[in-house]
Amino acid sequence: MAGVPVEIACDESGSEGEKLVGGNSDVFAHAGVLMDAATAAAVVAELRERAPTPAVEYRAGHVLREKHRAALLWLLGPEGPALGRVHVFLTDKTFYVAGKVAGLLSPDHAPRLGLDPQAEATARTLYREGRRAFGAERWTALLDSFNRLLRFKNGVTPSVEETFRLVDALRTAEGPAGGIMRSLWQARERVEEFRERLTTDPYVFPALDPLIPAVVRAVDFWGAGGRPVTIVHDRQTILTDERVAQLRELLGGRMAGLRLVDSALDERVQIADVLAGVARKIALAELNGHGDPVLTGLIRPYVDTSSIWGDERSWALLCPDRAMRR
Repeated sequence: MAGVPVEIACDESGSEGEKLVGGNSDVFAHAGVLMDAATAAAVVAELRERAPTPAVEYRAGHVLREKHRAALLWLLGPEGPALGRVHVFLTDKTFYVAGKVAGLLSPDHAPRLGLDPQAEATARTLYREGRRAFGAERWTALLDSFNRLLRFKNGVTPSVEETFRLVDALRTAEGPAGGIMRSLWQARERVEEFRERLTTDPYVFPALDPLIPAVVRAVDFWGAGGRPVTIVHDRQTILTDERVAQLRELLGGRMAGLRLVDSALDERVQIADVLAGVARKIALAELNGHGDPVLTGLIRPYVDTSSIWGDERSWALLCPDRAMRR
């Protein structure tokens, strides 16, 4: 691979590992920052002037306080230091789980890192129609059951039998969502095979944690044109040596390396934390129907057009330049 690697500092907001349903946030955000150490230190120093805090490490929560709104507008705005240097990948966790369920219907019988067009269309239909077809309680129960079934976790996990009792009850529903449940019912053997693989090999790829596709996308975006990318990332338990080796193999050498650092010692990672946290809060507000039009307008240039997002209304506000495929 020709060229000197570009070094990108990354951090996330909203991570709860492989727990995607019923957690503290329905949105996960991952930010990549292209900035040298001296510039990043100057940006953090300016943030401390505009939005003071005695904390040793600067975090998103400091600049998100209402009394510091002016600092936030400066940070995101055209005269601020982040535009063109920061990129944020968003994940709508509910749609992410719907995608994993749809992936079980793929010909290779396993969830994928990304969705093929047919599986993506199925996921969008399920996301759009599921709550209406099944009712809010059973829709959430379905997502939670598959989320727990597809996790690698020691301890209590629903059996395939338990999960498919719910599928059985839902496959009588009318409309497209009921049809997806009927297809899923026919795919039970595939699900059993995948779950068996997962219990015997915790490094079955891909992991359910949304951090993994976010890192892949960071390399794709910052390495456009074939330039190799080195990732400097805040410490994450999922980024074990085994996972990093899988990522390097998957990316075919485009990821030159990945090292974990203490964010308190790297201002570039602190800026990634701030932008990921800010973007997550803005996106979550839009997803829930009470967005701030000013902040939504300012975050648009940062949002990755390939983000994993299912809600059409909020996506049209967050990323109007890319219409969502139906």
